[in-house]
Amino acid sequence: MSVVLDRNISALIRRRAEDEKALSRQERLAQVMTNFAGSMVFVYIHAAAFSLWIVVNLGWLPIFPPFDPSLVILAMAASVEAIFISTFVLISQNRMAAEDDKRADLSLQISLLNEHETTRLVAMVAAIAEKLGVETEVAPHEIDEMKKDVPPEVVMEEIERQQPS
Repeated sequence: MSVVLDRNISALIRRRAEDEKALSRQERLAQVMTNFAGSMVFVYIHAAAFSLWIVVNLGWLPIFPPFDPSLVILAMAASVEAIFISTFVLISQNRMAAEDDKRADLSLQISLLNEHETTRLVAMVAAIAEKLGVETEVAPHEIDEMKKDVPPEVVMEEIERQQPS
């Protein structure tokens, strides 16, 4: 099992590295900015800068003359920064959503393959049991149901049909 596990982990790591290489400069910049904006270093820098700005402009440090006594420039700068940070975060979230969609598609494909293979195994075991004359606790109509492939479209239609409007 460890050989298969190692192979799968290596494949995932290799795929993530390939996806990282495929990022555009803009996507890389957005990721770097989002990572920085989501760090404690960012918080510390802003806490220090805003505190200093406020202290200077309240006139508490006489060595520096106030340049924004109403703090309007600080509010404007913070608003513009918030716009850019929000945009970087949205770009990163869009990229992560696309990655999640890929993973969901892969997971669905694996599940569908597993369901198909399980269906075939049920058919084979049922044929072997029948040939050997082995009685099972499973009713014949249940075995017949288990031997049938269920198309994903049918499952989706049934889910939509049963959900309240």
